[in-house]
Amino acid sequence: MGTPEIGAVCLQRLIDDGFEIVGVYTQPDRPKGRGMKTAFSPVKQTALAHGLPVFQPENFREPETVEALRALQPDVAAVVAYGRILPQRVLDIPPKGCINIHASILPQYRGAAPYQWAVLDGREETGVTAMYLTAEMDAGDIIEISRTPIHPDETAGQLLERLAQLGAALLSRTMARLAQGEVAASPQDPSGVSYAPMLDKTLCPIDWKKPARQIHNQVRGLNPWPVATATLAGTHFKIYSTAVVSGEGAPGTILGLTRTGLRVACGQGAVEIRTLQAEGGKRMAAPDYFRGHPLEG
Repeated sequence: MGTPEIGAVCLQRLIDDGFEIVGVYTQPDRPKGRGMKTAFSPVKQTALAHGLPVFQPENFREPETVEALRALQPDVAAVVAYGRILPQRVLDIPPKGCINIHASILPQYRGAAPYQWAVLDGREETGVTAMYLTAEMDAGDIIEISRTPIHPDETAGQLLERLAQLGAALLSRTMARLAQGEVAASPQDPSGVSYAPMLDKTLCPIDWKKPARQIHNQVRGLNPWPVATATLAGTHFKIYSTAVVSGEGAPGTILGLTRTGLRVACGQGAVEIRTLQAEGGKRMAAPDYFRGHPLEG
């Protein structure tokens, strides 16, 4: 059960490692892009490529939807970024339980955007957790955690690519253990719980009064979506990459254009904008853009 790319990577790993997959659940097809054409989820694309049966219920409220799952007689359900809450009557179907791969070191960052918030918060480490699913969101007993450092200039999108591979290996390892018998798990420490709510565009505008490192983390954490934004010399931009550099001035002051980017003063230190996109334009290296659109003065 999964929907985005991390789910597809995990599904492919289970296929490659020889597990018998009796069904694949993913969210219903949605219109996507400027043309609003119906698009299959990455998990559905992977399933169809391997001839696996695909199920796309809106939810599990209807008895026939639950019975369709029961009829598959799954030993275990692997759930990776499915995007649907599973009621207890679904969790009870597989005799070996429902195993979830969550992209954080639980109990930290329960919720929809765990790895993005780890980057936004400037964390130096994250990971993936294998746990038993319960009715409460991301609160199940922990089977195993795989940890990895977060590189200081790594974007959320780049981090996710690594976490997908880490999660796929952890899922496969957990499934192999379950095939041998019961797998022990430990309760989460309630004192360590934190949450990672869904990202939205209210997080995008850069506040130049903040320290340079915090702004850099904002740009990293919101890439590839919803992307940090700023108005510079009267033009609105999406900001895709930055670097923390030396420099000082009133927050928001443009300090100069270098061979590698546009330097802007922050509340503490400065950042150099490396990649940006003007409204209505295409993504470009900052020096290339400003060669064609010189800054006044």
